[in-house]
Amino acid sequence: MQRLPDQPDMRLEAAPSKSIDAKAICLFYAVTFALGVGISSPLWASRQGISQPSAGLFLGAMLFAPAVGVLAVRLLLPISVVPFVQTTGLGIGKWPRDLGYWLFGWFGLTIIGLAAPFVGALFGMCHLDLENLSGYHHLLLERPGGQAALARFPVQTLLLIQFGSLLVAPGINAILTFAEEWGWRGFLLPKLLPLGQWPALILTGTLWGLWYSPVILLGYDYPLHPKLGIILMIIFCAIFGVLLGWLRLATGSIWPSAFGHGALNAAGGFFYVVVAADRPIDTAQVTILGWTGWICPLLVILLLVVLKRLPVAEPS
Repeated sequence: MQRLPDQPDMRLEAAPSKSIDAKAICLFYAVTFALGVGISSPLWASRQGISQPSAGLFLGAMLFAPAVGVLAVRLLLPISVVPFVQTTGLGIGKWPRDLGYWLFGWFGLTIIGLAAPFVGALFGMCHLDLENLSGYHHLLLERPGGQAALARFPVQTLLLIQFGSLLVAPGINAILTFAEEWGWRGFLLPKLLPLGQWPALILTGTLWGLWYSPVILLGYDYPLHPKLGIILMIIFCAIFGVLLGWLRLATGSIWPSAFGHGALNAAGGFFYVVVAADRPIDTAQVTILGWTGWICPLLVILLLVVLKRLPVAEPS
C-alpha cells in the first residue's frame, strides 16, 4: 500500500527562517488605518469633536475597520490567508483543553478591570466612595432613566445589578470586539510571528494603539492629554495586547481574545462607579488606561513568564 503524505502542520510556528508576508501586512494596516481616519473625519470636521451626540456611532463604526482590513487581504491576496478559518483564528480551538483560556478571557480580565480603581486609590491617585457610592449616583443621574431607577431602588441594589451585568457583558461586547480582534490578534499577530513571539505581541499592540491616534487627538480616552494620549494608548494596547495575544496563540482562536476584550470594555467603566463624584479624574493616572491600571496586567504577564506559559511553547 502506498504511504500517504503526512498532513501539514497547521500550527502557527514562529520559525526564524519563515519570511514576513509584508504585502499582506501592509495591505491590512493601510486599509484599517485609512478607514479609521476616514470614519473619524466627520468628528474632526465638527466643532464638537467627540462631544457631539452622534460621536458614538462613528466610534462604533470605526471598530469594524480591522475586520474590513482582513477581508481586503482575503480579496486581493487570498493566498496569504489560506486556509481562511485556521489562519485568522475563527475556529474555537480544542475542548475541553482550552476551557481555562476562555474563562481567563471572560472572568480573569474582568477581575483585572475591577481591580484598577483600588490600585489607583492605593497609590493615592484617586479617592473612592464605597460608603455613599456618590460616583455611581452621579453616573446614574446622567443616564436616561437613571433618576427613575434611583427613585425606585436603593443605589446599593442597583450596584448589585451592575455586578450581575458584568457576568454577561463580555459576551455582549464581543459583538463589537470581534471585529477588532479578528484583525489584530486573528490576522496580524500570526503574520508577525516570524519575528518571534515577544516582538510580534508588542508590535501588534503598538500598531493597534497607533490606529486609535485620530480619535485620541480629539480627546478620546485621554481628554486631559490628547497628544501624550497617543503614547499612553500605545503602551496600554501593548500591555493588554500581550494578554489577548497569549489567549490567541495558546488556543488558536480569537474568541477568548474577543471575550477578554469585551470584559475589559465592560469592567473599565467600574472605576466611575466606586470613585468619589467630586474628584477630578485623570485617565493618564487612573482607570485601566492609566499607569496604575497597568500594574495588575503587568504582574499577570510576569506570572505567566515565571510559570513558563509565555511565550507559548507550541502556538496553536
